[in-house]
Amino acid sequence: MTTDDGAVRYAEKMRRVMDAVELRRPDRVPTAFQASFWLARYGGITNRQLMYDYDKACEITRRALLEFDPDLFYPIHVTTLGPVCEAAGFKQIQWPGHGVGDNQPFQYIDREYMTADEYDDFLFDPTGFYLNSYLPRIAEAFEGIEELPKFAGLYYHQLLGNLRGFASPGAVRSLAALQRVAEEAQKLAKHRVEFNQEMAGLGFPVSHAVGTNAPFDYLGDFFRGAKGILTDMRRRPDKLLQAMDKAGVLLLRHALAGAKASGNNFVFIPIHWAADSFMSQQQFATFWWPQFRKLLMGLIENDLIPVCLWESVCTNRLEVIGDIPAGKAIYWFERTDLLKAREVLGSKLVCLRGNVSPSLMTTGTPKEVDDDCRKLIETVGRDGGFILDCAFGVPDETPLENVRALYQSVHKYQ
Repeated sequence: MTTDDGAVRYAEKMRRVMDAVELRRPDRVPTAFQASFWLARYGGITNRQLMYDYDKACEITRRALLEFDPDLFYPIHVTTLGPVCEAAGFKQIQWPGHGVGDNQPFQYIDREYMTADEYDDFLFDPTGFYLNSYLPRIAEAFEGIEELPKFAGLYYHQLLGNLRGFASPGAVRSLAALQRVAEEAQKLAKHRVEFNQEMAGLGFPVSHAVGTNAPFDYLGDFFRGAKGILTDMRRRPDKLLQAMDKAGVLLLRHALAGAKASGNNFVFIPIHWAADSFMSQQQFATFWWPQFRKLLMGLIENDLIPVCLWESVCTNRLEVIGDIPAGKAIYWFERTDLLKAREVLGSKLVCLRGNVSPSLMTTGTPKEVDDDCRKLIETVGRDGGFILDCAFGVPDETPLENVRALYQSVHKYQ
């Protein structure tokens, strides 16, 4: 394929995707490809090899893209983080060969990484709380960094005198470890950038370059843990709301900077706590949606396109989450009925994405997958505003023929 051919294919795919996002009817329904450890199965290697061998991960992903020809592809991401996790001594996940078997997926460890009485520390000085408390808890490489001087409030000769903290044994050890982590992270980043550029040259747009989280999910997943965040809604609601306001500012700032640096306008947002089963509608309207909507509007107002992956069933939330500008976002539903979502949200509000079920992908026949795709294409995608995909990426156990059936379907039905 020539460079010109790749550029033409890239433009065609992006136009198809943007037609869907902006609620026009494209030449055909676009597809997106996301896979994690299914790629190890596809490439005939272990999950551990996929997480540690950058070149092999790129080679396998390249082969998959050339075979399935999606319009967007998910970037090589957490499934290549093995060397960085190991260098950092990362504590928030167990990954193949480190806590789980070589052919198991990684597992996030839900714990209380910030205690209830530390809300005030986070609110007063988030950076100081990160350096002095949070970071040493989540990665061994940060252990000792709390011995650095607490810079806020230092000035003039007081600042100079306190720089001796950089010579403390813990700080010296931590800074040396972080340099090694940084070198590995830079190596991974180089592979990612070069791979995305290579795929763009072959005509494949990457689905996003930066991700973020809802403020509630950020605090619940990575700081307070499931028990802590659900308790906080009742025992310390005011502190939780204040912390979400602070977190929203930080999350938006990082998302805007990352998108600007990458030149990619899509921002991926996996949504973990919005499901119908996790909290009441009143709690959702108080603790979840207002803060998330503020983040969404901040992205949209800066010409970015939020790609919101609504995990589990969010049927009861549909009326509420429709309060966004039309044609400015993608709502990717994992288990919510897409016909119901289209009925409630309408065909002129938001592009839908999804959602061939994991059970069908893993246990169904190629014909059954094809039939389900046809139904989605001819109903949800009838007037545009739809991207065909699995419910949450290709399940790890999916037979190859079923994946082929999904990506071939858009060329057969309209």
